[in-house]
Amino acid sequence: MAGSEPVTSPDQHKPGHRKSGRIGAVVVALALLAMLCGNHEGRVEDIWLVGLAVLLLVIVIGDTVLRRNGLRS
Repeated sequence: MAGSEPVTSPDQHKPGHRKSGRIGAVVVALALLAMLCGNHEGRVEDIWLVGLAVLLLVIVIGDTVLRRNGLRS
């Protein structure tokens, strides 16, 4: 039976919905930026919100560039 099918582990299978993950990350980044309009007084919260939103967008853009160049499968 093993001769007819390749033996793989679960971590070798490709993830299912890349586009959904990218859309979700962009939506979450926009939600974080929308939280800038709040009733907080300090700027520490603003720095965290903007920093996390930028980090998410950098990850999405980096993933897209690496996939386009063929460096990730």
